[in-house]
Amino acid sequence: MRLDKWLWAARFFKTRSLAQQAIEAGRVRVGGERVKPAKEVRPEDRLSIRVGEADWEVAVRTLSERRGPAEEARLLYEESDESRRRREAALAERRLAAEPARALQGRPTKRDRRALERMRRGE
Repeated sequence: MRLDKWLWAARFFKTRSLAQQAIEAGRVRVGGERVKPAKEVRPEDRLSIRVGEADWEVAVRTLSERRGPAEEARLLYEESDESRRRREAALAERRLAAEPARALQGRPTKRDRRALERMRRGE
């Protein structure tokens, strides 16, 4: 089975074209090596996948030609314990970080706008 089809069926990517782009960009590796989207994937292959900020280290368990529900997709692979710990730690760290836009309070008031204009003019 093609690697891009498997990634799509396992729900790592929403479309096959997104899976192909990720493979070509080097964010998906098979056995630590860069591959092409048409690479044949087999059970027991080890994949490292980077989706956004999440890094996955998985072993292919089974193949599926169709994209099913998420519960079925999780049965297609087995994630390593170390990978799961790293992902959960990164998620917890992001939750604890402050929201960058928290200090913003919407549109500037008339007073704020006038102060900005004075600052721009150099007053």
